[in-house]
Amino acid sequence: MKMERSWGSVMKKAMVLLLLMTIGEGDPIPRQWPERFHAVLYMNISDGRLQITDLWYDWSAGRNVNLIQKQLGDLLHDVEWNNGTSYYYTVGPNSTNDGDCNVREFGVGIPRPDFLDDATYLRMEYTDGFLCNLWTKLDFIWYWEDVLTQIPVRWDFYDEWWQRREQLDLGVLLKQGYPAM
Repeated sequence: MKMERSWGSVMKKAMVLLLLMTIGEGDPIPRQWPERFHAVLYMNISDGRLQITDLWYDWSAGRNVNLIQKQLGDLLHDVEWNNGTSYYYTVGPNSTNDGDCNVREFGVGIPRPDFLDDATYLRMEYTDGFLCNLWTKLDFIWYWEDVLTQIPVRWDFYDEWWQRREQLDLGVLLKQGYPAM
C-alpha cells in the first residue's frame, strides 16, 4: 500500500515538474513524424461507422498504405502516392469492385513529416487517458500528442472523422511484395 502512494506521489511530482518546465518556454511544437512507421488506428466515420486501419507511412518511398477493415466488410486497400494519386481496391468474397481498382487524383500527396509546422497551439488537456498538447491547423485537423513521449494519440478532422492511435511502430516497413500499384 505504501508503495502505491509513493508511486502516485512520484508521478504527481513528475507531472508538476513537466508542467513547470513548459511554462515560459513558449508554445510547444509538435514532433515531426518519423520517415517510416506503422500505426494501428481506430476510426469513427462521421455517420457512426467504425473501422480499424493499419497505416504504413513511408515518406522516403513517397507512399502511404492504409489497410482499412470496415465493420463487417472486406479489407479495403488504399495506396496513396506522393504525386497525389490514390488507388482503392478490395479483395475478398464480398468484394464490390469485381477486382477493379478505383484510381483518384487528389492533387496533393501524402503528409510531409513536418505537416504540422505552423499549427496553432490550443492547450494541454487529457484525452483517452493521456495528458496531451493539442494543436489545430487550417481548421482542418485537430492533433493531440502525448506530452511525455511526443507520440500522436488522436487526430480529428473538420468532417467529424476521428482517429485514435492504438499502436505505433517506428521504422517499420510494409512487407516486401506488397502491390506497389
